[in-house]
Amino acid sequence: MSADRRRLPKTPKLKSKSITSWMHLVPGKDEESAGRPAALEYNSRMKTSLLQRVVCLLMIYVLLVPQTWATCGGGGGGGMGGMGGGSSQQTYQVPWKLITPQEPVKEGLAVYWFPTGKQEVEKSSLRESRTLQLYSQQCVTMGIVDVQSALGQKYVPDGKLPVALLVQADGTVVNKIENKDGKLKVGDLEKLVESEMKKRESAVKEKMEAAKAKAKSGDNQAAIAELKQVVEQKCMFPGKAKDAVKELKKLGVNDLNAEAMPDGPNFDPVVSARIQKTMAMGLMAENDAKYTLAQKYYTAAHNIDPNDPTPLRYLGELYRHHTGEWDKARTTFNAILAMPADPLSRAVALHGLGKMTIHEGDFKKGLGLMEASTQEFPLALAYRNLAVYWNSEGDKVKADQYTRQALALDPQEPFNLIFAAAFMAGNGHGDEALKIAKDNEAILCASYNLAAIYAQLGQKEKALSLLKRHFFEYERYQSVRSKEMMEARVDAVFASLYKDPQFVALTSGADGRLPLPAMGSKPAGN
Repeated sequence: MSADRRRLPKTPKLKSKSITSWMHLVPGKDEESAGRPAALEYNSRMKTSLLQRVVCLLMIYVLLVPQTWATCGGGGGGGMGGMGGGSSQQTYQVPWKLITPQEPVKEGLAVYWFPTGKQEVEKSSLRESRTLQLYSQQCVTMGIVDVQSALGQKYVPDGKLPVALLVQADGTVVNKIENKDGKLKVGDLEKLVESEMKKRESAVKEKMEAAKAKAKSGDNQAAIAELKQVVEQKCMFPGKAKDAVKELKKLGVNDLNAEAMPDGPNFDPVVSARIQKTMAMGLMAENDAKYTLAQKYYTAAHNIDPNDPTPLRYLGELYRHHTGEWDKARTTFNAILAMPADPLSRAVALHGLGKMTIHEGDFKKGLGLMEASTQEFPLALAYRNLAVYWNSEGDKVKADQYTRQALALDPQEPFNLIFAAAFMAGNGHGDEALKIAKDNEAILCASYNLAAIYAQLGQKEKALSLLKRHFFEYERYQSVRSKEMMEARVDAVFASLYKDPQFVALTSGADGRLPLPAMGSKPAGN
């Protein structure tokens, strides 16, 4: 099955609601209770209220996770920076994630955002900011907190929302911003974080100067000790840590290489404006399938600030997903992982590397990379690809689990639902899957998964027609087409076609990088 997605300019809402009869939107339900109406599962007012709260929090989280609707297609998933966004013009989504007492912030600072609910999050200016995204790669966690949780009761006992707090790793509140007319403004939050970071950077700078003074007076050991403390601040202040390593080298400490350490990103407002304008032009070109032009804009944005991972993230996905230049994609993703990068960029890089690694035959390593991606930051495309992997390994339970997780992140997104319907088709829910397929057959970029639905329902000619549409109408580069033909040849959803002469001929351009499944046994991988 294809988890991949690409352009979906005006995604229509899925007409069929039958998907909800097959899987519950709250992750973690066991197989027996999946799809059971909430009233049957929770017959008390207290439990019903609890369920409503869980669903409410889930929906808020859905809005926090950068959505993937702007990309689709065959293969693995991605394009447009690996996630797309609530607006097709957003390039600097803030990587907000849910914060719970069980997952406290371990170092640096954290922004705790306590929203009033789903509607506020949906419309909030706090969702997009280059400044906040860059700080998120410097040990400043961007988190949303439920006001009724233990953390909420601790920090906002009066329940006056919305509010945002800047908190140290030990839980101490550094500062806060109150709402104005019921809203939090991104500019106010940017100033709050920036002010504290500059204050701390000034303290680090003073420590550097003190160390230099001690070295000048001959107290090298004291100077070395202070400089090493500055190096320990490399997550929050990479530039100052790099300077400290250079000073240590002067004092004979050579076990650290300053040249291998990155500088910090450029926060200058003028530079930010240039980068954001350039990235917007690149995204516009990518939306129009002008991939060469998009590559030029993303490269230009990267050159403006080489320490900003976002242009690299968009470049890496462009190479991997759109043009099939996997050598360039691998180099780009590895560059992201080698630099201080925000959780979202790291997740996209790990997913991309994992997808390519699996295709090249190293299933265990590729699987580990994709699992690591979900630990960094939850992306529907990573969950979908994990579902693809386990489905082709014959593990229906894990495939179902990851499909549910992808769907929970974006329950109404058409590609997510078509993807889930492809699993429904193979799990005894053919009528529902077929209705979804028919209602959404016009979505060109979903052709691969639409074909998967028909193949599993025994409609060979329809499946082959949609696969042909995918390979030769939707795909534009032979390098991508050859990889996706190979994936189709080993994809469990097309098992009924493995020996079919028309299917073999249609996928004759496959690159041969994946082992063909043994006929009569489970497929050998994604």
